[in-house]
Amino acid sequence: MTGEEVLASSNETEALRRQLLQAQRLSSVGELASSIAHEFNNILTTIINSAKLGLRQTDVAEKQNAFERILKAGQRAAAIAAGMLGYARKGGQQRELCDLARLIEEVLILTGKDLSKHRIHVETRFLARPVIWAVPGQIEQILVNLIINARQAMPEGGRLRIEVRDNPKTDMVEIEIADTGVGIPPQQLRLIFEPFFTTKQPDEYGRGGTGLGLSVCRQIIEQHQGRIRVESIVGKGSTFTVKLPKRLPEDPE
Repeated sequence: MTGEEVLASSNETEALRRQLLQAQRLSSVGELASSIAHEFNNILTTIINSAKLGLRQTDVAEKQNAFERILKAGQRAAAIAAGMLGYARKGGQQRELCDLARLIEEVLILTGKDLSKHRIHVETRFLARPVIWAVPGQIEQILVNLIINARQAMPEGGRLRIEVRDNPKTDMVEIEIADTGVGIPPQQLRLIFEPFFTTKQPDEYGRGGTGLGLSVCRQIIEQHQGRIRVESIVGKGSTFTVKLPKRLPEDPE
């Protein structure tokens, strides 16, 4: 193979990699959009019903209660909209210093109602609030994927724990996302990060898993010079641990 052919092959590989990242990001956005659309519909229903009730009331206290419900619903909508705008702005490839705990909090704003609807209790534990050198949108993409996977692993509800630790010995940040779901059999665990491998069955609309989520997560993490591992026990749940350097001396790209 000539030098020109090697260069062409390398360019094609890079183009395919970027297309894969974009396709998977769009899949994540689709998952978020579905749950957020339901949430906005619920918010609008609350606002409309409270406004109608308030207009009919003659009692001052009841009118006050109606206005308070409208205000709370509006604040919830504003928080979700702010999170969506932040997620959209972080779609580029530029690395910057990121507050990891804040990224997690923003993702939980977007996914919180969906988790609650599925009877999933979320526990966060920030043993540190480290700053990392990363592409914010890609880190959020990892978090969204792992949170959605955890939710899908708990069809009857359960507990989702997210913990952030700072390991001074390795200068790495550790993010642990653990669920109390169905777990992953050993024969599937070996393939969990392989492209197009999925354990998800089609839903009522015929939509199933693409098998891209975890493979893209691993790719993003490795590009950030980090690592990801998973431990799982069938019937008890799974724990994904992501390790990222707190700060890289330079952007490798």
